Amino acid sequence: MALRVGFVGLGNIGKPMARRLVAAGLETSVLDALQAPVDELVREGAKPASSPRELAARADVIGVCVRDDADVRDVFEGEDGLLAGAAPGSVIALHSTILPSTVREVGAAAAARGVGVLDACVTGGAAKAATGELTYIVGGELADLERCRPAFETSASLIVHTGPLGSGASTKLCNNLMTYLAWLSAFESLHLARAAGLSQEKLEEVTRSNGNLTDPMRAFLALHKVPAETRLSSGFQATMRSFVTLAEKDLAVTLAFARECGVALPGTGLVSQLMARLYGLEDGGRR
Repeated sequence: MALRVGFVGLGNIGKPMARRLVAAGLETSVLDALQAPVDELVREGAKPASSPRELAARADVIGVCVRDDADVRDVFEGEDGLLAGAAPGSVIALHSTILPSTVREVGAAAAARGVGVLDACVTGGAAKAATGELTYIVGGELADLERCRPAFETSASLIVHTGPLGSGASTKLCNNLMTYLAWLSAFESLHLARAAGLSQEKLEEVTRSNGNLTDPMRAFLALHKVPAETRLSSGFQATMRSFVTLAEKDLAVTLAFARECGVALPGTGLVSQLMARLYGLEDGGRR
């Protein structure tokens, strides 16, 4: 029997993930708060859903790629939520960057109805979602992962099972922490080099040769090669604002998780206050 898939949240990463489900020939129902991305994917072969409940009722595997913990609860709960429509034996995969405690909370509610939940976080960004090269970081039951694997493989180059429910989200938060601290090190190195009159290209050549500068860090530094006229344009600034807002949200979740674990992350606390500066966002209150 062909796998039926549902996908909620057609944003920067969710839309290319859902697009690859459709392109792979899987029967795919989609839902988003905005109509435009739904219409776009419907033209490519997806089916629109009017509510999370309707989407869940016609899917065996449901992907959720919404913004934060509150949004996850919103699509799960209530008479029109996913749990109201999901059949026993179906699996809901959470791709959002949220607290592990939220994952376990909704997982317990789903288990009471015979529905599986995975925290199937992804890393690689929109570009790798589009090319099918995401890394999936998955916590939960192996049987549920195998149920979802045909859907995940449409956009994954690597699927890592990290352990029990909640471990995928935990690992993603640790991964994000490392990413943003790396961005800070790259930015401040560049800032010093420019102040000293050095060549950015030569700095990159040296730091790539010794492994200090990774490909993702180099891609981040490309933002700071943009001409000032472009960097200050409304379109560029709007894009940077969306990146900054997402980064600040992710780091706030990481710091909340650290408090739950009883550990201090002073470097993460600092970088969480510097994202506007790192991305070149012209917002005096956040720089």
